Amino acid sequence: MTYTTSYSTSASFASLLTLDIRQQLYATLKSYGDKGDNDLSIASIPPSRLQRFADQWQQIKSRQLRATPNIMTANNDPDFDYQITNWFIDLFNSVFSPLNVRLVRGDDEPEYFPASENSAAQIVFAHGYLASALHEVSHWCIAGKRRRQLLDYGYWYAADGRSEAQQKAFEQVEIKPQALECLFSLACHQPFRVSQDNLFATFDTSNSTFEHDVYTQVQHYIADPQQIPRDAKYLLAILLKICK
Repeated sequence: MTYTTSYSTSASFASLLTLDIRQQLYATLKSYGDKGDNDLSIASIPPSRLQRFADQWQQIKSRQLRATPNIMTANNDPDFDYQITNWFIDLFNSVFSPLNVRLVRGDDEPEYFPASENSAAQIVFAHGYLASALHEVSHWCIAGKRRRQLLDYGYWYAADGRSEAQQKAFEQVEIKPQALECLFSLACHQPFRVSQDNLFATFDTSNSTFEHDVYTQVQHYIADPQQIPRDAKYLLAILLKICK
């Protein structure tokens, strides 16, 4: 696949996962599990369970579109977001239970707690939003086995109001997580917007290439799915299969 080098806007992310690309990507990702390249395989999930999640997703989308025919308005509806977030929590906790991890709706800041003797690892996402859940799951997918044993994966983090140097460092480590978040969002037919997470910046952010960098990384993942982290392949394949 040829990469585009032009700067992308948020609206163009939606065009990255056309029907043909969805089908090709699913076929490739499913084959990894079939070959035993993944600890978890779609083939190991009872078809009835996948169908249940597919039916639930379809019901949530259909109810919302009947109430709000404009798809963009529907996606921004708080009640719809709450329902589809609950659906995603149930889906994630069901298919990843063998890895002793749970996705948890949080009230304030996101946080990751490693597993202990008495409890599963917890991926806590902020404010109950689906976008936040997908984002934190993306970080978990990238973290890998060693970092998953550390609080917040042992990552550095500076709060909103970062300096220019801190913001550049933040954006560099956020490219791949937000690229995965984009793929997860598009797979379940949700809009995606990059987040620079620096609303109170005291410097000019107009020259940032972050949105373009995320867009390009998504293209790389689509062109070479082998580069997608192991558990992200599994989750993405499931979303592509059941969200039709």
